[in-house]
Amino acid sequence: MNVNDYDFYLPEELIAQTPLEDRTSSRLLHLDKQTGMLAHHTFSDLLHLLQAGDTLVLNNTRVIPARLFGVKEDTGAKIEVLLLKQEAGDVWEALVKPGKRVKKGTVILFGEGLLKATCLEETPVGGRKLQFEYEGIFPEILDQLGEMPLPPYIKEQLDDPDRYQTVFAKHRGSAAAPTAGLHFTEEILKQIEQKGVQIAYITLHVGLGTFRPVQVDNIEEHEMHAEYYELDKETAELLNKAKQDGRRIIAVGTTSCRTLETVTRDHHGRFEESSGWTDIFIYPGFPFQAISGLITNFHLPKSTLMMLVSALAGRENIMQAYEEAIKEKYRFFSFGDAMIIL
Repeated sequence: MNVNDYDFYLPEELIAQTPLEDRTSSRLLHLDKQTGMLAHHTFSDLLHLLQAGDTLVLNNTRVIPARLFGVKEDTGAKIEVLLLKQEAGDVWEALVKPGKRVKKGTVILFGEGLLKATCLEETPVGGRKLQFEYEGIFPEILDQLGEMPLPPYIKEQLDDPDRYQTVFAKHRGSAAAPTAGLHFTEEILKQIEQKGVQIAYITLHVGLGTFRPVQVDNIEEHEMHAEYYELDKETAELLNKAKQDGRRIIAVGTTSCRTLETVTRDHHGRFEESSGWTDIFIYPGFPFQAISGLITNFHLPKSTLMMLVSALAGRENIMQAYEEAIKEKYRFFSFGDAMIIL
């Protein structure tokens, strides 16, 4: 249970800086979770790996332009804000940098005063609660002033912001994309359905819980940051039927996985219409009740997502798969290649 058990060396040139022109042309590494066997594919081969009767569950959250650049009202010092989640009314939890400049009572101006934020308090994880003031409609102001919150390891500018959205993105609220979903096009989704695979959607707004680094040696001491999820009645019924029939439920992305496992954990192994905040932390030893497979990207060393995939497929299998992916020069992280664990 030591965080260093999930560490590996990743050459920097394998961190994908830009998305591929064709979403489905990414590579796809198939890991058999029972045997540890590996097979190399392209993402469009997913059609042949799925079976009629499978259910594919995707996260239809939509990334908001959550990165804002402002100045302190009193000194003019530059402040960067990353919105994480909306709380009551116009209060948001956010990350700010440089943090030492933003104390309780600090006022930050954006767009020459079009938007104003007052720091209410510091949060236990080093963030801030900000009270926003504005005239008009907040999402429209955010669209005007905000930028797409690309992860810090992506140094290139994104020509088309929609490439950091899934083609099925619907409900605004994420501070990061559910990146396993970026490989899908409307065409491949149509082909998957024509094969007899059911497609279902959940919503989890990606926040700090998904990408916050583990800062303790013993992973059992790590506390996840809560993220908001929704599972509707129609999807719950569809998933219960699939489970009852013994058909495979395959989550697209760790966010879909965490949502489904949260719901079944809280409802005695069943899927129920539900919404709320989840801080579920999945690491080896976790009793999966919802999913039998996962499509996911390649994750950062020592991250909670490495622990999640290790819980599903076994740590040794995952570390061998990553070794192979590095040897074969797969592209890593948000704009990188994908893995399917079945």
